[in-house]
Amino acid sequence: MKKYISLALSCLATLTLSCDSFILYNPNEINLDRDERNLSEMNIKKIQAIPLRDTLKFILMGDTQRWYDESADFVKSANSQKDIAFVLHAGDISDFGINQEFKWVNEIMVKLNSPYLTVIGNHDIVANGPISYRKMYGSLDYSFDYGNHRFVFINTNSREYAFDGTVPNLSWLKSQLSNNPENKNIIVIGHVPPFDGDFDKKLEKDFSDLLGSNPNVKMSLYGHKHSFNNGEFYNDGVHYYVTTSMGARGYWVVRVWKDGYYLEKIEF
Repeated sequence: MKKYISLALSCLATLTLSCDSFILYNPNEINLDRDERNLSEMNIKKIQAIPLRDTLKFILMGDTQRWYDESADFVKSANSQKDIAFVLHAGDISDFGINQEFKWVNEIMVKLNSPYLTVIGNHDIVANGPISYRKMYGSLDYSFDYGNHRFVFINTNSREYAFDGTVPNLSWLKSQLSNNPENKNIIVIGHVPPFDGDFDKKLEKDFSDLLGSNPNVKMSLYGHKHSFNNGEFYNDGVHYYVTTSMGARGYWVVRVWKDGYYLEKIEF
């Protein structure tokens, strides 16, 4: 009898240890491995180590949400493009702001041949999404310089903040646009475009005026709409580009140089 009791206890201990590795006790639990933390800072360093070229080529994609198979197909398509320096994910990484969703998408995106950066989307803000995002990627508003270009990532998900006037952070954006002694080209990236109903209408004019009044801003990039769109919506010289979702299987390939840019729509 003792023999069988000992065997049963041994099996129970083994089962308990193995279950611990795959059971998520709380869907809002935030559990990240070391290589899943501070990805924005890590990937910016990788990007800035890439030798400069006259023309910079990168990809704008977004809205992975629950489309994991399509996102994996995107990675295959993106890896077939030549000379891609990095990929910009225009937000809605997750669908419900759950930590495991961020992890699943990162597991797909790290198979890219180039580093990737993100901006937070409205779906990423629900539940514990902002906490997961900060731990996995970093600040919700950030910027970096590469060659002749400055990339400014800003949280534009006004509706999730009840249109309280704090999002987007216009004071921070103004500082990023004005503190540019080398007159670098500036590209502003958000999730919700300013002409969308989820953007705070009280801030729309001030936001677009900040971009339109700055001679170094010629282009601004977004997701959220789940369809391609582009245009000079405020007649101020700034061209807005919106990428589609992974569910719709598309993205932009962006080429920028000192005095111009060109975008190519890709469907996969």
